[in-house]
Amino acid sequence: MSTDVNKDAPAPEAVANESHYHSRKDRVFVRGIQGDYGLKEELARLRAMPRVRKGRMIKFTDGPQCFSRHYVEPKDGITQTFHLHLEEYAPGGRSQKHGHVNEAAFYILDGEGYEIHDGIRYDWKAGDVAIVHNNCVHQHFNASSTTPARALVIKTKPMFMFMNMLFQKQVEPRPSVPAPGGEGFRVRESEDNFNHGE
Repeated sequence: MSTDVNKDAPAPEAVANESHYHSRKDRVFVRGIQGDYGLKEELARLRAMPRVRKGRMIKFTDGPQCFSRHYVEPKDGITQTFHLHLEEYAPGGRSQKHGHVNEAAFYILDGEGYEIHDGIRYDWKAGDVAIVHNNCVHQHFNASSTTPARALVIKTKPMFMFMNMLFQKQVEPRPSVPAPGGEGFRVRESEDNFNHGE
């Protein structure tokens, strides 16, 4: 196995993804696939894609209450079937209130908070998994006014959209001002300890 690294190569720049929640720019939900019937070029392209994406190279977007770092989504050309992103909730923070056809799983990395799904509250803490079921209006909340919370989100939204299940709706946008207790909070953009909750 070769471990050669070009030490003279310039360090890659971190990439800031555009906001999925505040932007007016069209979003890529599903990529186009085209080519001959055998799709040989598409298969070759997919096999040439990187198998590891460096998280430190992907910047958080949004805020000031709910921040997102989108690791994998169709626009990147790596996958067509799922979307993986990290959510960070500032102290006292909350997400947008919204609904969509696809399910989603939130693995809670640190902090304590709760969900409101169709008017019902579900509490969570680090180590829990919160499941958002199909077609439910939901919102995510950090229960602490002093510490942030984080969740790794895995969802099959691109696959649902690929199959023409297109319903989704924002009921209430992400807040545009910090929550009480979250004034001055800066998202944990770079860190060395990935043992969340310790």
